[in-house]
Amino acid sequence: MIINAPSYPELDQATRFRQLQTQLRQRWLPADDFDDQERQILVVPSLSMDQEELQKIAGVHYYEERLLFSLIRLRNPNTRLVYVTSQPLHPSIVDYYLELLPGIPSSHARNRLELFAAYDASKKPLSQKLLDRPRLLEKIRKTLNPEQAYMVCYNSTELERQLALALDIPLLALDPDLLYWGTKSGSREIFAACGIPHPDGSELVHTQEDLAQAISDVWERQPDLKRMVIKLNQGFSGEGNALLDLRSLTDIAPGAASHRERLSTLRSVLPELRFQCETETWENFYLKVGDLGAIAEAFIEGDEKLSPSAQGRITPFGEVEMLSTHDQILGGPDGQIFLGCSFPADAAYRLEIQEMGRLVGEQLAAKGALERYGVDFIAVKQPPGSPEPWKLYAIEINLRKGGTTHPFMALKLLTEGSYNLADGLFYTRQGQAKYYRASDNLQNESYRGLLPSDLMDIIVAERLHFNSINGTGAAFHLMGCLSEYGKLGITSIGNSPQQAEDIYHQVAAALDKATQS
Repeated sequence: MIINAPSYPELDQATRFRQLQTQLRQRWLPADDFDDQERQILVVPSLSMDQEELQKIAGVHYYEERLLFSLIRLRNPNTRLVYVTSQPLHPSIVDYYLELLPGIPSSHARNRLELFAAYDASKKPLSQKLLDRPRLLEKIRKTLNPEQAYMVCYNSTELERQLALALDIPLLALDPDLLYWGTKSGSREIFAACGIPHPDGSELVHTQEDLAQAISDVWERQPDLKRMVIKLNQGFSGEGNALLDLRSLTDIAPGAASHRERLSTLRSVLPELRFQCETETWENFYLKVGDLGAIAEAFIEGDEKLSPSAQGRITPFGEVEMLSTHDQILGGPDGQIFLGCSFPADAAYRLEIQEMGRLVGEQLAAKGALERYGVDFIAVKQPPGSPEPWKLYAIEINLRKGGTTHPFMALKLLTEGSYNLADGLFYTRQGQAKYYRASDNLQNESYRGLLPSDLMDIIVAERLHFNSINGTGAAFHLMGCLSEYGKLGITSIGNSPQQAEDIYHQVAAALDKATQS
């Protein structure tokens, strides 16, 4: 049974949703601003994405914890926050975040926090679980004042829109009708409209025949290509990518064979794609091509490559704000899978990607987009004497709170500083620049069985936990994932990039030492 939204006979749901969204201008303030007004914020950290793709990520059902940085809003004395999860959060994890809040007693913040759980570990998105539980949804509704509340989420889909309508509160997130602009194919259209360099690639295809044709077309435009990447249109963290090595197909290269011969061979070799997820198979991948669509894109080669990204936000007033830049840490067979990031991006290009990120944001804002977005790039080191030290290519747009969101918000929560557009650095109120190294994937089989309390015992004993006086140390997320998967999220904060890196490795070494017999 799915609960129905409040009835507005004269309005269709799309019109009512648009009306609700206009209320955000009266209810939302940036997290940096002190807010003494009565506010109520519902946090629904649903990963409303292709569930089979998400299962490629170890411990993905614990990723609902990544939005716990939203507790930063409890610094405001009259803000109440409702946080909903599929399974109950361990009390020690909640206490950990509350104790990180600067300038306010954790007990005061705890009294303004409501926790709800669906008690459902199935693979369905959390938003769907809530819509399927009318009694739970009614309990949540009763905790909210519809004149003061709004809802935030990880990513926005039709499910989140239905949930906002059912609760009759606005959604601080993208209208699902605009989701296309965060797909691989939609991203390419935005980049072209902005005049931003991006790899040659194909339009969206859904069949093996059309995929072979798309690969052939790109190859014929660029006969010197060595590799090509095949991307599911809605892949997550690079897990939906596959690589085709053209160097083993020289006998059908443009100029060496006819178009028909090339197509025939490409169709036959597609099952041999090199998948970035080790559990992926062609049979499953091909089904996803049919369901989600895929693009073929030139693989950017280079002896020295980095993967920076820029993050921005479109406010309810339609303003574009640049929030941060990062260098992403990638892994997997061909460096396609997101493992973590460091802040800020390299000084050689951080302001350039910040500007390109702004251009993308303006395009998105003009289409009516709202809230956070990220733009991923590839940076290729150029030979000495080149007019620019790095050549940049935009790769994709993410219309969600990505893997760089929670570490940056952890930095803001712990230091109460701000991002400086002029140099792309983050400064505390005392003017100290801060840097960090973050990851969702500090993982080791030997960590299995560790409880959050065990983690704290180890880190505090080594004096590696974040120290508010020094403004350096490590903060953690995904702690619920630790015992079952031996996997942990970390943000290590330092006064220099090297110090942040050192703290990260010191934490790993401390955990290794404590868990290896």
